[in-house]
Amino acid sequence: MKLKFALAIASVALAGQAAAQTKWDLPAAYPASNFHTENLVQFASDVDKASGGKLKITVHPNASLFKAPEIKRAVQGGQAQIGEILLVNFQNEWQIFGADGLPFLADSYDSAAKLWRAQKPMVDKKLGEQGMMVLYAVAWPPQGIYTKRTINSANDMKGLKWRAYSPATARIAELVGAQPVTVQAAELSQAMATGVVDSYMSSGSTGWDSKTYEHIKNWYDTQAWLPKNAVIVNRAAFNALDKATQDAVLKAGADAEARGWAASRKTNTEVLEKLKGAGMTIHQPSAQLKADMKKVGDTMLKEWLEKAGPEGQQLVDAYRKM
Repeated sequence: MKLKFALAIASVALAGQAAAQTKWDLPAAYPASNFHTENLVQFASDVDKASGGKLKITVHPNASLFKAPEIKRAVQGGQAQIGEILLVNFQNEWQIFGADGLPFLADSYDSAAKLWRAQKPMVDKKLGEQGMMVLYAVAWPPQGIYTKRTINSANDMKGLKWRAYSPATARIAELVGAQPVTVQAAELSQAMATGVVDSYMSSGSTGWDSKTYEHIKNWYDTQAWLPKNAVIVNRAAFNALDKATQDAVLKAGADAEARGWAASRKTNTEVLEKLKGAGMTIHQPSAQLKADMKKVGDTMLKEWLEKAGPEGQQLVDAYRKM
């Protein structure tokens, strides 16, 4: 009798514990080995510990739950409670999302951090209107040009089959006379192997993740921009947490942001060495190529400000005053 009573008490306690535990899904677009994804896994672990196991976050890497362009809508609609997005992917929806994809507006880690400080209040407001909140953001390493051919000027880029993953990267292709082909990160290796693309602009990190060195042997270190991944949360899901768990999420997010930026800097140095070791040549761009790409950047900033209107000007002014 005593044993039955003890088992009944234990089962009630376990049921209460299960009821108190909340589970969140976190879709991400990049491989498990990518520094952004590793940071997400650490963030999830920190939340688990800090909440005493009340909130369990499962990270789904490599677009296994939702493809990159679908993640924002999934979080907004509640199919996922939290997700990681590349902000520039959503520029067509709202121009401010694309600010960190403008070539040479912010071309170092320090300037990218300043741009995020100017951008964050605006992103917070926009996501708030859509029933979401931004938890943190981390920059990718500086973007360079991967190409099968050697290039000394923009003229040498004419006719390249250029991987585009955002409105900005597609526009660069148009301005230099390349042919833009939309390819998401998870499909990049196959696109290069089958000759769908022979060039693209991205970080050393993407080049390593996608084994670009097996297909393309040149990378030009243009340091054109540092796009950011942002971790966004469904506001209703966040509001449903108790105060202590909310605080745990916010603290883990702040720690993940600081850790992520440091990891991005470290990854940039390490990955370029790995690419060299795998047979890729890392080029410093010629003066002509730099000048040509600066013109592309000036054109794109002008076009972006026309589309973004007063909001865009406000952002650029705030950033440049920092």
